[in-house]
Amino acid sequence: MQNHEAEAEYEAFVHARSAALFRTAFLLTGDRHLAEDLLQTALFRTARHWNRIHGRPEAYARRILYTQNISWWRARRHLHEQPLEPWHDRPLPSTDADLRTDLLAALARLTPRQRTVLVLRHVEDLTETQVADVLGIRLGTVKSTAREAAARLRAIAPELDPALHTRPGPTDLEETR
Repeated sequence: MQNHEAEAEYEAFVHARSAALFRTAFLLTGDRHLAEDLLQTALFRTARHWNRIHGRPEAYARRILYTQNISWWRARRHLHEQPLEPWHDRPLPSTDADLRTDLLAALARLTPRQRTVLVLRHVEDLTETQVADVLGIRLGTVKSTAREAAARLRAIAPELDPALHTRPGPTDLEETR
């Protein structure tokens, strides 16, 4: 950053948006420490290119979150693989906290792209078109990835099926209204 005004704008952005960005980072990684690292990486890169971003710092930071998470996941998957616990023997969740824990565990079993698409669509409430733009992929890829991810979640954790049918994110038709 070059001047005090830009530094003040960046600090205001960090204070205003860090909590939301951390929530997204946590949903993407499923791990508090990785989410903190991911957020710091995104904020550092955003600061480094602050003068170039031109009024879209959150979109820039989110794009870094998504792409960096996928890069880290690719690097980590070769280091160690963890056996997956059998889900068919688990009882139904009895509380919202249990449901949330089970959903996070199920999300962790998706590919990074599947998880990212679901987080963007259903947590961040982006349209399919917006998800495609953020990730730099085709609209059809977003649709098929979301469909495959939902099917995989239903197969991994059938007890979560009612939770998977909550209000979907905005559609492209809603966007045009």
